[in-house]
This record gives sequence, C-alpha cells and structure tokens, in this order.
Amino acid sequence: MTPIDNREVWLRGPLPEIPALLQPVAHALLQAREEVQALAKDFPENKLWERPVGVASVGFHLQHLTGVLDRLFTYARAEPLNAAQLQWLANEGKPQENAETFDALLQLFSQQIERALAQIQRTNPETLTDIRGVGRSQIPSTVLGLLFHAAEHTQRHVGQLLVTVAVVRAGSA
Repeated sequence: MTPIDNREVWLRGPLPEIPALLQPVAHALLQAREEVQALAKDFPENKLWERPVGVASVGFHLQHLTGVLDRLFTYARAEPLNAAQLQWLANEGKPQENAETFDALLQLFSQQIERALAQIQRTNPETLTDIRGVGRSQIPSTVLGLLFHAAEHTQRHVGQLLVTVAVVRAGSA
C-alpha cells in the first residue's frame, strides 16, 4: 500500500476543521499547491515570462492562480473587489515588484491558499446555497458554486502551468 504522504491529498483523509461538503475544495487547493511547489525546483528564472508558441507565461499562471482565488473567495463572502485586487488583475502577466521570481510568486500563491483554507473553515455549510454576485455585473452564483469554481479553476491553471513549464524547460535544455 502507498504511504499516506505519497498519496494525492484527497486520498489522505478528511482535513480537520473543514466542513464535510467543502473537503473536495480544500483537497484540490492543497493538491494544486503541492504540484506547483514541485515545479519550483530548478526552474530557469530567465524563462518566467517567456510565452512559448504564444501561450500564457509561467509567471502569468502563477499570478493568476493567486489572483483568481482571492477574487472568487471575495465574491463568496459577498464583498466587492477592492482597488488592490483590481490592480492585481490588471497586472497579471507582467512582472511585479516583490513578485519577480518563481519562488516569490509561489509564496504569494501559498499564502492565498492559506487564506482560502481559513475562509473555508469559517464557512457555515448552511450558507452554501446562498446567492452571491460575481463581477461588476453581479452574475448570480452561490457560495458553493464560487468555492467549487475556485478549486476547479485552480486545477485547470495548474495543468496549464505543468505543460508550460515542461515546454519552457525543454526549450532551455
């Protein structure tokens, strides 16, 4: 049998203090962080903003992972985006001060995961079907819809990041 630490996060068992219905969201976010952390080893920093065949750069994906989690979890709290969040969104894909390396962007992503997990812990399961507005148009969703989308969107971008890192590394070999 595979040792528990070598299993994917969702196969390691329930996470303490996470509501049962939100375990999959927390598992997906933790899995994403582990996969991104593994990519950091020996990443060629001069390739962070390279866009192979015109796809989004590694740096963009790392910024977007952090920003989209922040935005979706803000909507789940029924709060509007603030000026800093809108500025982050406008600058995704561009090098930013204090976020110029893979490790710095990974640290920001990891911190955002921690904030998301703390919010999940505080989320009352009875509010999961409460309506929440998304974006300036306030398109209707639910707390659960936003949290689930945050998890699946994160996983989608981690998949894109895995491929982009492989292409960038192959190009520098």
